Amino acid sequence: MMTRTLIIDDEPLATEIIREYLEDYPQFEIVGICYNGFEGLKAIQELSPDLIFLDIQMPKINGLELLELLENPPAVIFTTAFDNYAMKAFDAHAIDYLLKPISKTRFQKSIEKFGQSNPNAAHEPNQQDQTPDNTDRIVLKNKNQIKIIPVSEVLYLEANDDYVNIYTKEGKFLKNKTLTFYEKNLDSSQFVRVHRSFMVKIQEIHKIEPYEKDSHHLILRNGAKIPVSKTGLPKLKSVLGI
Repeated sequence: MMTRTLIIDDEPLATEIIREYLEDYPQFEIVGICYNGFEGLKAIQELSPDLIFLDIQMPKINGLELLELLENPPAVIFTTAFDNYAMKAFDAHAIDYLLKPISKTRFQKSIEKFGQSNPNAAHEPNQQDQTPDNTDRIVLKNKNQIKIIPVSEVLYLEANDDYVNIYTKEGKFLKNKTLTFYEKNLDSSQFVRVHRSFMVKIQEIHKIEPYEKDSHHLILRNGAKIPVSKTGLPKLKSVLGI
C-alpha cells in the first residue's frame, strides 16, 4: 500500500534532499512539495496525504500553527534547523523530529518509526497543551480563511466550552483552545483573568463598578461589560495597584 507523502519546507535544498532520500523507499509516493505554510495547508486539504515532512520555521504561518488549523492532521515528521523546537514538536505528537542538515542514516530511522507507528492515532496534535511558537499572534480559521490576529489587537477573551472567543475591534473570532491555555501563555503584565470565563487586556480596562450584591464588573474602553468573580477581584486590584 502506497504512503501518500507531502513535503512542506521553505528551503528548496531541504525539499530536494528529502525527495532524494525517499527514492530509496518506493512505497512512499510524493504527492506534492510546498514552500510555505499556506501552500501546505491547502495541499493537505486537497491531497489528503498519509505523511507530511514539515518544517517548523517558515514565513506566513509556521509548521506548528499549520497543524493547529487541521481537524484531522496526517502523520508528521518535523524537519528544522533549530533544536529548540524539539519539545514543541513532540508535544504535537510528531512521529519524529529531524534536525537539519538531515543525514541519510537519521532519515532512515524516521521512516522506521513511521512504519512502527499507528498513523491514525499516534500523531494527532494535543490542541490544549501545545505551546504556541509565537506568543505575539493568534492564528485561526475564519470562514474557511486563515486569520492572523496580533495579540496587541486583542481586547478580551471569553471561554466557550473547549473553545475561546477572541474579541478585537474587528469583532469576535473562535479559537480551538481553552482560556486556561491563554492564561498560562499570554503575558501576565498585559492580560489578567478576572473570571472563570473572561480574561481581559489590562490597558483596555476603563473602570470597575459594583454590580448587585458583593459583585463587580469591568467597563472596557469599548463599552463592553465583563463580570469579575470574587477570586478575580483581588487579582485585578493587584495588577492595577489599587
